[in-house]
Amino acid sequence: MKSVFPFAQNNARKTSFLTLLFILISISIYTAAATISGSENELGNTISFEENEDIDVESLLDEMTLDEKIGQLFMVRAYGEFSNDRDLDYLRLKELITDYHVGGIIFFQGDVYGQAVRNNELQKIAKYPLWIAQDMEFGAAMRIDGTTRITPAMGIAATGNSYNAYLKGKITAHEAKAIGVHQIYAPVLDVNNNPNNPVINVRSYSADPGMVAEYGEEFMKGVQSEGLISTGKHFPGHGDTETDSHLALPTITHDYARLDSVELAPFRQSINEGMQSIMSAHISFPNISENERLPGTLDPSILNKILIDSLSFNGLIVTDGLEMQGIAAHYSPGQAVIKALQAGADQMLVSTDEKAAINEIKKAVESGELSEERIDFSVRKILQLKADKGIFSNRLVNIESLNYKINTPQFQNTANRIVRESVTVLKDEDILPIRQIDYPNILVVGISDGEEHSSARTLRREISRYHENVQYHSLDYRTSNEEIQELMEDAQQADLIILGSFIRVRSYHSLQMPEEYNRILEQLSGFDKPEILLSFGNPYIVENFSDADVHLMAWSAASDQVRGTIPAIFGASDIQGKFPGEVPGMYEIGDGIEMPQSTVRYDDPIAANMSIDSLLQVDKIMQSAINDSVFPGGVVGVMRNGALVWQQAYGYHDYSKTKAVQTNGIYDMASITKIMATTTSMMKLVDEGKVSLDDPISKYIPEFNEGLKKEITIRHFLLHTSGLPAFRIYVDELRTRNELVEAVRNEPLINDPGEEYVYSDLGFILLAEIIEEVTGKRIDEYVHDEFYEPMGMTSTTFNPEEIGSVLTNRIPPTEIDTVYNRGLVHKKVHDERAYFMDGVSGHAGLFSSVHDMAKYFFMLLNDGNYGGHQYLSPEIIDLFTSHQSPINQRGLGFDRKSEGFSTAGTLTSENSFGHTGFTGTSFWVDPDENIAIIVLTNRTYPNRSYGSRISRIRAEIADAVMKSINY
Repeated sequence: MKSVFPFAQNNARKTSFLTLLFILISISIYTAAATISGSENELGNTISFEENEDIDVESLLDEMTLDEKIGQLFMVRAYGEFSNDRDLDYLRLKELITDYHVGGIIFFQGDVYGQAVRNNELQKIAKYPLWIAQDMEFGAAMRIDGTTRITPAMGIAATGNSYNAYLKGKITAHEAKAIGVHQIYAPVLDVNNNPNNPVINVRSYSADPGMVAEYGEEFMKGVQSEGLISTGKHFPGHGDTETDSHLALPTITHDYARLDSVELAPFRQSINEGMQSIMSAHISFPNISENERLPGTLDPSILNKILIDSLSFNGLIVTDGLEMQGIAAHYSPGQAVIKALQAGADQMLVSTDEKAAINEIKKAVESGELSEERIDFSVRKILQLKADKGIFSNRLVNIESLNYKINTPQFQNTANRIVRESVTVLKDEDILPIRQIDYPNILVVGISDGEEHSSARTLRREISRYHENVQYHSLDYRTSNEEIQELMEDAQQADLIILGSFIRVRSYHSLQMPEEYNRILEQLSGFDKPEILLSFGNPYIVENFSDADVHLMAWSAASDQVRGTIPAIFGASDIQGKFPGEVPGMYEIGDGIEMPQSTVRYDDPIAANMSIDSLLQVDKIMQSAINDSVFPGGVVGVMRNGALVWQQAYGYHDYSKTKAVQTNGIYDMASITKIMATTTSMMKLVDEGKVSLDDPISKYIPEFNEGLKKEITIRHFLLHTSGLPAFRIYVDELRTRNELVEAVRNEPLINDPGEEYVYSDLGFILLAEIIEEVTGKRIDEYVHDEFYEPMGMTSTTFNPEEIGSVLTNRIPPTEIDTVYNRGLVHKKVHDERAYFMDGVSGHAGLFSSVHDMAKYFFMLLNDGNYGGHQYLSPEIIDLFTSHQSPINQRGLGFDRKSEGFSTAGTLTSENSFGHTGFTGTSFWVDPDENIAIIVLTNRTYPNRSYGSRISRIRAEIADAVMKSINY
């Protein structure tokens, strides 16, 4: 059977095109909202212009006082969160704007509405419109809660697709623009060629200059496509240092030849391609500078000679934060700015004391130390940018438009896809993908360098979605001796240990494993259990876990990154990332193990290119049916492109409405047993050559060795053309397994073999007996051992009552039986014949859930492979599911979409295959669309006279699901 998974083809260009198309459609819709113009508001002493009016920057500059000019050089700190208008920090910020005329704001942490409102408040009181900038290396969510967080730069490069950098820049800029931002302080163009770098790390794209240049350029183009300014940093290169410039002044001793070939290469390319702004680095370069120990930000040898003269850069030069100790510990606020101006910088970022700095600059002009012309040169650039971006006439944020511009489903889907594509496995000692049958008990340890990281418990929750037996412990600075002892006890019982490292890359912090953790981790390793290291942040932490059996790089500790990473270790998403960095003696650029997706992923509809708005129609169909008492409740599942994207529960277990159906509800499959147990077993036996479709039934059942019965084959049973009747009651007299099987064996034919189609339970009862004859196991044992257990289908079983309340609490009743005196039929098979056959038969008796059925259909659609294990050959799947009957459209065992009315609806393809169950269950699989539609109900409750509309409802749901596919 040909694979229909898009990821099997790995068509990255097609995926990227569709992603961009989504984004462009979203953005085109958003631009319909008009932005409030400054001229439409009472702005007091503000300078306001009509929309589209040309700004004469020279005239404006001539009218400005020296104080106003000096103020324009400064970018001051603000927070995008609520505060009272009498808050002291807010009042001081307003003073800087109204009295000191600062030119711009750099927003730090905040939220969408908080920053938008604060932006408008500050813009309204500014005489000249404020230039708004923000550090958004990881997407707008790096600073603004509620926006889209996107994988850090090194993770972007790990995807191997530079177009992801473009999309990241575009999404980031679109959201930033909506909130009033004009300049983004990204991308990082530093080459991270020093694994011990405490400040750059995953913020860099790579240890390879060419890769940094390529991905940095694409990010820049994405930002600029939205009309914002991108800022390359930190010039001339902050990658090869072991000192954090937030804490001290780093020194790099390379000569110019080395700097030119490595560090400068990404800056040179970005400048040549149109980079409009560069941020300087607070780093000393004694071997290329005339000014020993002078930070690059203040060094004319670095900015004037190299950046401006050698690289021909004429855009906006921004200083890194002047509050950082590489500057602040050595220079007064004013001297830092004066020297930065003299070196060639234009925009002064976060001074330690703007008021003192402005006063010192004014005195420097008055004394002749600094010319007013030099100030004019930079202010002219700043004003021209403000004019070019139209903020003189349009300075306010349209608050009402934010709810449909920010964190759209398309944006989040792109971010999620990038996360999955970024996952990089550098080492695997035959552990992945994790199967529950191989590792029944998992211990998860979240390692945090401080308090427990907020994403550590997300790690536990996500692992628990894919594995049922998970113990979790946090290792952080608060972990007590008692907790450590409990950790060790659980480690002894574990079959696999997963270490989630949340040792973050943060300024002012070491990026090494805290020393006090080493003893604990060594003790864990002493249990000699398989270990997986998941590095959520600093990839170089692998040096501390060199003996782990799996090394996986996940680039960020954000919760979205955790959620997108965990499916990979269970085979639920492709692993394709390549390491863009180097770990000396361990890993090199380009290392990475590839693995295809082999299990079901849990995801959102948009990840499968499906519209959630259309899928909501399923809710209406199910609710209408519940209101009409077609059934008391049910679960609907949709799996597409390898992801379970819809798993919704509706209604209640019964009409008392006291117990709501849950998404993990387990239902009596009725005749779906014929597919998921009997047909599947036959597929395997035929695949292995242990049974032939044309074997006569008499080979296994002596009663068929006479008359026309001698002509009946296994194929006839699977096609329902054996000549046996549909069913016989039997149980009015026969109530033991042996009696019932014997009766079926001796049942007379009603048609000649192969002549008529009569859907028959009896043939499948006998197929189960043949399976037992061939394998030596009753059918329930055989499918459990060969399929359900190894595939992790833990909710799929015959006789669930024998397992206990962990399953039976999730099972609704199927009928109140007044005919055979069974009373409430609950937790036991509904079909009377299967009921009296000890609950196990080839035609009925199986119970399952949407979750487990999705796994089964994934296996069929994935050419018989699940979790890296081949259960059935592609050829056997194609044979059984394709048209095989000379009489109708059926396959072998499987029903297929028929002409006229079909419970598969009108929109599924003619290649669709499926089956229904009398109790109200059904599934349809359309291989052309790589989709499975599952409907589980107990429509026979309280008796089988209910639920007469079930067929129409199945068809309506199928059509609603198919309509949701975005073509």
